[in-house]
Amino acid sequence: MEKTVLYENIDRLVQYGLTTGLTSEEEEIYTRNQLLEVFGEEDYQENDKTGKEVRTEELEDILKNLLDYAAEAGILKENSTVYRDLFDTRLMNCLLPRPSQVSGKFWELYKKSPEEATNYYYKFAQDSDYIRRYRIARDIRWAVPSVYGDIDISINLSKPEKDPKAIAAAKLMKQSSYPKCQLCKENMGYMGRVNHPARQNHRIIPLKINQADWFFQYSPYVYYNEHCIVFCGEHVPMKIERATFVKLFDFIKLFPHYFLGSNADLPIVGGSILTHDHYQGGNNTFAMAKAPMEQTFTIPGYEDVEAGIVKWPLSVIRIRCKDETRLIDLAEHILNKWRGYTDETAFVFAETDGELHNTITPIARKVGDTFELDLALRNNITTEEYPLGVYHPHQDCHHIKKENIGLIEVMGLAILPARLKKEMELLKDYILNKKDIRSNADIEKHADWVDEFLPNYTDINEENIDDILKKEVGKVFVRVLEDAGVYKCTPEGREAFGRFIKTL
Repeated sequence: MEKTVLYENIDRLVQYGLTTGLTSEEEEIYTRNQLLEVFGEEDYQENDKTGKEVRTEELEDILKNLLDYAAEAGILKENSTVYRDLFDTRLMNCLLPRPSQVSGKFWELYKKSPEEATNYYYKFAQDSDYIRRYRIARDIRWAVPSVYGDIDISINLSKPEKDPKAIAAAKLMKQSSYPKCQLCKENMGYMGRVNHPARQNHRIIPLKINQADWFFQYSPYVYYNEHCIVFCGEHVPMKIERATFVKLFDFIKLFPHYFLGSNADLPIVGGSILTHDHYQGGNNTFAMAKAPMEQTFTIPGYEDVEAGIVKWPLSVIRIRCKDETRLIDLAEHILNKWRGYTDETAFVFAETDGELHNTITPIARKVGDTFELDLALRNNITTEEYPLGVYHPHQDCHHIKKENIGLIEVMGLAILPARLKKEMELLKDYILNKKDIRSNADIEKHADWVDEFLPNYTDINEENIDDILKKEVGKVFVRVLEDAGVYKCTPEGREAFGRFIKTL
């Protein structure tokens, strides 16, 4: 590839920085020189593209050209997604302000309004390519109606899959304990390695939560609008306790247009990272938040707090009050009661053989001038029949979703694995052409499911097959949520739920 192509695309990248506001005009030459250094270039020639406006959607093309050059020139160790991601993150960092400048601007805008601050920071996270817009756009999303409201489904394609060479290289690498995990504050500016993403283009916002140092950032894979992560400055494990509720509301008071929730603190019902205390939130209204309370009740000593059972497949208690301290007190009371609660007839055990089973997934938000807290009751008991968890997706749903049901799914958004895209395409072909699904190793796991729903449709054709598959995937996910509910939405289930509420 010609040097002129390199210079042209370096100029386009600098111009992208100027257009988005990542780079100030007085830093144009400095930024160009930083980029030349990354490529080991001592020379530079101006070209006719220099100074031309660059649109944000051009970034993917600019980075592709620069990465292709780096691969041809032998600058990349391997021309694979992992090594390309490590390198282009380094390139993007050349355009960016220092961390204190980003947080300084954030808090300056916060004085005008919390919305202005988060709007700036969310745009920055995208412009800096920390959130890769062009990859997020490839995610497949749709909604399916259910008795619980419209449930959101997504097939996550934005998280890059590691190639075999990178996996092999990662195995041979000396184990590093720096940063301790992918949430630690030490990720900011970190160059990355084959088994840890580069984060040179990462900037985090410091916060005071429950009188301690916490930080605010966006998820690089934004599963929903303004999907943020709030994490502890120290690498300490997740724990659901009174302090959890305090921290959730401390954040909500700072950003009343956001919700914030926590994964549970036990394996099976918890999130993927239990080793680092963190919460997830954002500017999004999920199906669970829209779901009404199907019955209300009063808890003695908390007559001023509205409480009820939410019409939702998981077992959710919603409490509402204008005074968040009352919600914190009541949430602690409910949590303590639930931690120690056993009801053998409903197959709820606080512990077996010394292992604790009961915990809560809490979600806090503000609606008008009222604070709201949803408490999803969770239990992680296993049996021989359900070795992955009784209140976990059951085996007949594993062809769609086998993983833990964490906070995001609890609220009504399915994050389904990327493999489903290819499998749905294959299923489409096999159904339309009446081929034997069980003869194909990639999709045989779906055969029983297809056999079950096909008789419900008299005419399946090229025009409606996509909608049918999406609808049926959605139905399975609703089943997944019902499996995760400790108390089922049946008269027996509601009676058992009522027995727990009476203990409060």
